[in-house]
Amino acid sequence: MRNSIGLILYPAFQVLSLGVSTVFEFANKNAGETVYDVTLLSAGGGAVPSSLGFGVDTEAFSERVFDTVIVVGDNIAAPATEGVVDYLRCAARTSRRIAATCTGAFVLAEAGLLDGRRATTHWFFARTLQRDYPAIRVEEDRIFIVDGPIWTSAGMSAGIDLALALVEKDLGSDIARTVARQLVVYHRRAGGQSQFSALLELDAKSDRVQTALVYAKNNLKAELSVEELAGAANLSPRQFSRVFREETGQSPGKAVERLRVEAARLMMESGKHPIDLIARDTGFGDRERMRRAFLRAFGQPPQAIKRTASAAHS
Repeated sequence: MRNSIGLILYPAFQVLSLGVSTVFEFANKNAGETVYDVTLLSAGGGAVPSSLGFGVDTEAFSERVFDTVIVVGDNIAAPATEGVVDYLRCAARTSRRIAATCTGAFVLAEAGLLDGRRATTHWFFARTLQRDYPAIRVEEDRIFIVDGPIWTSAGMSAGIDLALALVEKDLGSDIARTVARQLVVYHRRAGGQSQFSALLELDAKSDRVQTALVYAKNNLKAELSVEELAGAANLSPRQFSRVFREETGQSPGKAVERLRVEAARLMMESGKHPIDLIARDTGFGDRERMRRAFLRAFGQPPQAIKRTASAAHS
């Protein structure tokens, strides 16, 4: 099986977008053959300047048919040129898949390819995409979304997750997992996973508090008392509580609840786990305690989020 991939670039494209091509490169290495043939494309061909100013050589659009066409993003969601829009409309009729990373979703939207579909983009631009293109069902808190033959991803690094998902679809999970390990990235974040991370939002400043948070995330089934977390941070419980609140703006107990809610929501969105099992595995202990935490975090109970996730997978 050989898959031709056309990667569309345009002036001021974001440099990190090129990272998706590395996923296909390593998939070829692990498959022992050229499964993916990647071609860089642009409307006029030749050198296309990146967001950093250096140029990348491309081929001009032609009548060549690609199995998968991917349009990359930029830093400002600039309007697409007529040539790119026309090319994508043609490609949608001949290619098996059309994908966009980050603000590339705006380009697909201009071409009308997202009308009536679910899509995502970088969280910073998601509401603008929804406002400008109301026919799209924009889900701003997603890593990537697959709606029929159309794939869209969040910010630039999420393009790696999208590319790994493409490889998994084509070659299976074993090769995708191996590629992820070789690139030293997590295999792969589920499409439904949040763009936001509780660990990042807590924004711990010191290594000790960060160590305690990582310990908590990796041991959610444990009690995770202040004493236990303080021990992980090599601080007394009193010192730990004071430093933790100074750095994160909240108590250790509240932070642990956020980590548990995040883990529980991911389990709901990525599988068919029973509510009681999720409550146990994420340390809530029982579904009622988890329900109260979800109402505080999301304003809706776990069952509502689970139903939404099930509908998205159907």
